[in-house]
Amino acid sequence: MVMFRLKKFLAPLLLSLLLLITACDSAPPSDFQQAQQESTQRGARAVDREAVAGGEFNKFFPRSQAGYEVVYAQEKKGFAEAKLKREGRDVAMLAVSDTVSNPEAAQKFANSTEQIQGYPVVAQGNTATALLVADRFQVKVLSRDPEFTEGDRKTWLGKFDLSGLARLK
Repeated sequence: MVMFRLKKFLAPLLLSLLLLITACDSAPPSDFQQAQQESTQRGARAVDREAVAGGEFNKFFPRSQAGYEVVYAQEKKGFAEAKLKREGRDVAMLAVSDTVSNPEAAQKFANSTEQIQGYPVVAQGNTATALLVADRFQVKVLSRDPEFTEGDRKTWLGKFDLSGLARLK
């Protein structure tokens, strides 16, 4: 009888002790947790209060034309994106973002040697081309099909209503 009571008492005690020990184990943070910590430590804020609403950008995107269809994909404060489709396939992504939330994004245009409609242009890797409007709005075209070239990206950057975007506050 005493042995039965001891087992009844000992099992929960050992289980509690095991849970306590494993809960105190200091496992390294996951990649997500580490990135979250770093961004929080820098005081980074996802979107600045002054950022333009994403829906405001839609009117400056190129319209569907000659075998190409512009399909709006996403909009949120400070950002809007559309897919450029040809024959039902995604060939490029078109995007406008407000750099007020990320001023470093505008700095990459400082050394630009190329322009479209008077706005500085930079290549971003092998598949993206961007320009900066009014020192604030980044307009970007990203190839999603290998046949959609840098020349195509620049042509589509020129199809945005850049002067209208420059007047946006």
